[in-house]
Amino acid sequence: MENSNKLGFGLMRLPHKGLGIDIPQTSQMVDAFLDAGFTYFDTAHVYPGSEDAAKKALVDRHDRDSFTIATKLFATLAPTEKIAKKQFETSLQRTGAGYFDYYLLHTLMESNYKKYSKFGLWDFVMEKKDKGLIKHVGFSFHGGPQLLDELLAQHPEVEFVQLQINYADWENPTITSRANYEIARKYNKNIIVMEPVKGGKLANPPKEIRSLFSDYAPNASFPSWAIRFVASLDGVQTVLSGMSNIEQMNDNLSYMKDFKPLNEEEKAIIRQAQQIMGSTKAIPCTACSYCTKGCPQSIPIPDIFAAMNKRLEDGLVDESVAAYRDICAAGPSAADCISCGQCESVCPQHISIIENLKECHEKLTN
Repeated sequence: MENSNKLGFGLMRLPHKGLGIDIPQTSQMVDAFLDAGFTYFDTAHVYPGSEDAAKKALVDRHDRDSFTIATKLFATLAPTEKIAKKQFETSLQRTGAGYFDYYLLHTLMESNYKKYSKFGLWDFVMEKKDKGLIKHVGFSFHGGPQLLDELLAQHPEVEFVQLQINYADWENPTITSRANYEIARKYNKNIIVMEPVKGGKLANPPKEIRSLFSDYAPNASFPSWAIRFVASLDGVQTVLSGMSNIEQMNDNLSYMKDFKPLNEEEKAIIRQAQQIMGSTKAIPCTACSYCTKGCPQSIPIPDIFAAMNKRLEDGLVDESVAAYRDICAAGPSAADCISCGQCESVCPQHISIIENLKECHEKLTN
């Protein structure tokens, strides 16, 4: 499973045209990615339109042995075992891939991991592997190190684990990037990294960090620091980047095609950036939108948090208020929250969403 070309193409945040995914631009990005020698594509059953786009832009246009594709089974919102297992066949049909090189049980954490056992999904994916429909079995994880230790001890059949790792979350007590990384290394599991740029947050870090990076390497993009940080870690097989346009693709290829690990000076600069990030008051939302899928009030939670972060991150009070006003005019607002907790049960960032929504409404309407 070792991969010398560590960049992976995350298909969660593909470019859009109108209401749908921009297939011509996605195809252009796929071609550039493959031409540069990279092969790993990552999608999921719950990424809207992503598996269909993978078929049109990748599978239908390139030889099957020229790429590897990963997708995921998300049991959290599945009401029955049958519906959960049906996701596998649906993903095969959508992608037309024939088989999956990598298949993951998706977003395991303290609030949902028992459901994967209750539905027999660990055995289910191994049965698919025995039939040749899956090459490598793993899981993506958003819990704490104690649970990760338990899962890897209970399931030695797992070949890899997908973890959220980035320099901002390395010592974050909620995300526990470093601690989870060390558990995976303890079990000698290959690591796929997700959210290396923290949902795009590290593409435009705080001003102090931007100055820190630019003073050392004026021509290096801010995302390059984030991606090279995780790609430099031992045991990391693939770093997923959710690229949304050809410009982001070209930037990533520019430094990952001939990847060079961080040197000691760059590591020291990252440590300074981590200290600066430790003082941020921003809501750590990555706009994954898992919270909105089951919200009974259809509250656009990521949009509300983005509006609030204009104030918390950049001090743009008027812009923050205006953005929230537009949200309220278009539909449900933070005030419509009924505190059911569905959103918090699926949030990979473990955000106190209910409390934050109340604060957003109070601060942005007064």
